[in-house]
Amino acid sequence: MKLSVLGSGSGGNSTFVRGGNTRVLIDAGFSARSVARRLEELGVDPDSIDAIVVTHEHGDHTAGVGVYARRHGTPIYMTDGTRAACARLLRGSETVVAYRPGRPFTIGDLRVEPFLTVHDAIDPVGVAVVDECTGLRLGVATDLGRPTVQIRHALSACDVLVLEANHDELLLHTSRYPASVKRRISSSHGHLSNQAAARLAIELMHPGLAGIVLAHLSSECNRPELAREVVGGALEKAGWQGHLDVAVQERPTGLLDVEMLRYRNGPSQLAFL
Repeated sequence: MKLSVLGSGSGGNSTFVRGGNTRVLIDAGFSARSVARRLEELGVDPDSIDAIVVTHEHGDHTAGVGVYARRHGTPIYMTDGTRAACARLLRGSETVVAYRPGRPFTIGDLRVEPFLTVHDAIDPVGVAVVDECTGLRLGVATDLGRPTVQIRHALSACDVLVLEANHDELLLHTSRYPASVKRRISSSHGHLSNQAAARLAIELMHPGLAGIVLAHLSSECNRPELAREVVGGALEKAGWQGHLDVAVQERPTGLLDVEMLRYRNGPSQLAFL
């Protein structure tokens, strides 16, 4: 299994995942042209994408979905509620496959396990993606107002996590945002702070967790180095020695090889047990 966060933040979110002979996008929140360019930077042919799995209807996750699907003939997987909310992006010529939270489905060599999240969207989900050939498991949860028991369970056995670290609590409090926006972001249906992400990451630690990518950072209320310091520092104190990366808005992360991360970091993970 390999993955790259093509970009993440309030201006757009998309994650590329490859397992076996299957290639999927989790969301396409940039223009279709930008998504294609970012894939090409990784050496991935945009026409080779087998599906786009949409987590919810917000524009920073769906902006390029319709155009990309029509241009490259890519099927779109989304819930019925999300499809209704995305009607303006679709023309009827796309192949749209409905899925339901809590019911896994298969795309080629990948099994997708969608789970409900807590966010101010119509039908928000996170996903765990399993490579059927190797059993490697990726968790993607970038819009979390708060972690629930169900979310913790879905993410509990992942080899790599793409996890939201949206804002620093002090920077949000002192930001130029209106009070209503601050309340929305910090609410139980908004976004996780660096501090909350650190607590969740520690809860999800296990010997097989080889990598974490922090995502959906606010350009106004966070900094990559700050997110890395808060979350990475907490994980280090807890004994975790895996690979930590921070996704940014402007460019893709490197193409992470999950099996290689497991091989490189696996033995050292026993330290925190």
